[in-house]
Amino acid sequence: MTPQPLTVVCFGDSLTWGFNPADKSRYGHDIRWTRCLQKELGEAYYVVEEGINGRTTVFEDPVRGDKNGLQHLAGVRKTHMPIDVLIIMLGSNDLQDRFSMSADAIGLAMGRILYAALQATDDVEGRAPKVLLMAPPPLGDFTGKEYAGVYSNAHGGVQSRRLAGVYRNLAEDYGVAFFDTGTVISASPIDAIHFEAEPQADLARAVADEVRKLAEA
Repeated sequence: MTPQPLTVVCFGDSLTWGFNPADKSRYGHDIRWTRCLQKELGEAYYVVEEGINGRTTVFEDPVRGDKNGLQHLAGVRKTHMPIDVLIIMLGSNDLQDRFSMSADAIGLAMGRILYAALQATDDVEGRAPKVLLMAPPPLGDFTGKEYAGVYSNAHGGVQSRRLAGVYRNLAEDYGVAFFDTGTVISASPIDAIHFEAEPQADLARAVADEVRKLAEA
């Protein structure tokens, strides 16, 4: 029997979907970090993109509707099982002013997602995956930017800079792997949230290293 590739599911928001801040389109397959991750990992891995614009950790967005990551997760797991490595990167949308969430509170919400992700299900292929928790990079400066009425420097900007530390501690508590994406990529100066095209290849290389370490552990 031909060996099957390991399934890697990237579960996230617009940073995973591939939102282009320059024209609000989706980056192509040659740019998105998730597709670059597939190239980096090669045929021994099968990378699945599961990003939704605006997805939160646990909230139904009163403005945009169905964005609750915790509620989405069960269906995603069953759709792609068995999942060998589950990459989770959420939290940027929780920093919007309308949610009024501190980094610590977002950490509590992420804890619910991690707990759910680490449970085996009653399906035939429902074993729990290995998990890589990734902190999104800090938000940029919203002064004069399009999303200044949705995010504020005083709240979202400040709390976003605390999120990596909160997630690092959370990963230790739940026994999952952790990576701070802010060490290799930053929010675009265009909108202070999303990724520029060029550094996504660097992010893919860094994440590929983390995935290999986790898969081989």
